[in-house]
Amino acid sequence: MSIQKEHFFEKRKGEIMKDLSNENIIHIKKGNIQYLQFRKLLEYSDVINHAYGIGLDRNYRTSKNAGEEKYTNAINDYKDLCKAIGINYINCVKPCQEHTKNIRNVKQKMNKGKVDFEQEEYKATDGLLTSQKNIALATTNADCILLIFFDPVKKVVANVHSGWRGTLQRISVKAVNKMKNEYGCNLKDIICCISPSIRKCHFKVHADVKEPYYNEFKDLKEIDNLIVPVQEENRWSIDTVEINKIILKQAGLKEENIIDCGICSVCDSDLIHSFRVEKEGYGLGTAIIELK
Repeated sequence: MSIQKEHFFEKRKGEIMKDLSNENIIHIKKGNIQYLQFRKLLEYSDVINHAYGIGLDRNYRTSKNAGEEKYTNAINDYKDLCKAIGINYINCVKPCQEHTKNIRNVKQKMNKGKVDFEQEEYKATDGLLTSQKNIALATTNADCILLIFFDPVKKVVANVHSGWRGTLQRISVKAVNKMKNEYGCNLKDIICCISPSIRKCHFKVHADVKEPYYNEFKDLKEIDNLIVPVQEENRWSIDTVEINKIILKQAGLKEENIIDCGICSVCDSDLIHSFRVEKEGYGLGTAIIELK
């Protein structure tokens, strides 16, 4: 399916808008809502809806612990984003992310007439998958990696939150293996799209993170390029995005099916939420994918 050249990026009169579009993604602005979409996934727009919501005026933090006002604002932000991309907001299902390696299969919505947020069944869960139509899988981040998966043959989608702890536990590989084991997906058919996240240029860590990373991934031939000393800082830069690409290829995904938006949440923190930039009170971006 060809991608129509429509209102992918609008400019208001007299206003210059920053455009994050590149060879892999399109930056779309509709009214006061902004989001990114992957060009590859738009080829399947008759089968799936997807987006990564951006903008510092939006915060997709749906924890009620943040307070009733912030929760209501987050719900409204989800409603706006879903409306913009053609998803019924009620279809949203989101795990209670806790930097685990746990992934749950969503076979049906739990709540009738409202979203499945803050559900006990999704506690300590950082990834969801489904083959059911009209279930919109959502995850959130502020520097962590979000990976959305789609098998166009078996019609299966997954959405995974992989912070540095999740990457260390290889949650991305666990996700594709779960797609294979539970739905019979061929790993060579699976498309993986990598949302904005902190990149090697800004992910600098101390020995307490560097050591477990080196121990886990020391067998990768690229290890000396993935974990690099930062001169005179007694720290190391780690390329967690590249690590995920490599281990997914090792698992069986085709290189051309692993598609990275190439956006660093710190470098583009004027549009992308970043914990390292915003610190306390930081906001969250969101990735959503749904089978129609």
